[in-house]
Amino acid sequence: MQEDKLILGGCSFSSRFILGSGKYSLPLIKAAAEQAGAQIITLALRRAQSQQNNILDFIPSGITLLPNTSGARTAEEAIRIARLARACGCGDFIKLEIIRDSKYLLPDNQATIRATEILAKEGFIVMPYMYPDLNTARDLRDAGAASIMPLGAPIGSNKGLATRDFIKIIIDEIALPVIVDAGIGRPSQACEAMEMGAAAVMANTAIATAGDIPLMAAAFKQAVEAGRAAYLAGPGRVLEQGAAASSPLTGFLEDR
Repeated sequence: MQEDKLILGGCSFSSRFILGSGKYSLPLIKAAAEQAGAQIITLALRRAQSQQNNILDFIPSGITLLPNTSGARTAEEAIRIARLARACGCGDFIKLEIIRDSKYLLPDNQATIRATEILAKEGFIVMPYMYPDLNTARDLRDAGAASIMPLGAPIGSNKGLATRDFIKIIIDEIALPVIVDAGIGRPSQACEAMEMGAAAVMANTAIATAGDIPLMAAAFKQAVEAGRAAYLAGPGRVLEQGAAASSPLTGFLEDR
């Protein structure tokens, strides 16, 4: 497990839990990050640029910033936000979000592909948020994405892995880190995502809306680690019918 690293854009991370920074009381972000063991934190550019309560003042040092293009409705808007984030000193990582559906907040997959291609050519480490579709995942890979970030359920819903089967297809078919993003509401759901082979999990609302934020952050850390260990161990077989004794039954039972 010590050598099991998450590689994104040539960078190595020992934590496979990515923490979202929205919806928090800012002083709690530091505690959540520390308890989650997070090495990557997302942030919206507008929060980083705020004149009051700058979020950067609350993020522990040494953590990689993952600015997102939250609020972008078109590929052009997302590209502009990404470039601004780099100019502001946030680095080359970018979580690409393009959402023009205001009711369900579902990502625009086609616009995301276009923006990924342009930003990847400009040297960004593009981590696109997408609706889980295998053909889109292939196009994002070919466009230069560093990872694929399919939604588990609608943003902020805490519904868990509503798209589980489609995420599993992407994990099985795409040779990029698959990071489950959006909708994860419980540590058990994060564990399940990791057990089926996800490279990492990102969560925001599940922690930010918890009764005890630091404790929930710690629970997610442990769940992600447990799920990854289970995946690496290789889960045992599942019997579709019948049962199999875990200890021999011969020698003391007789059929009558």
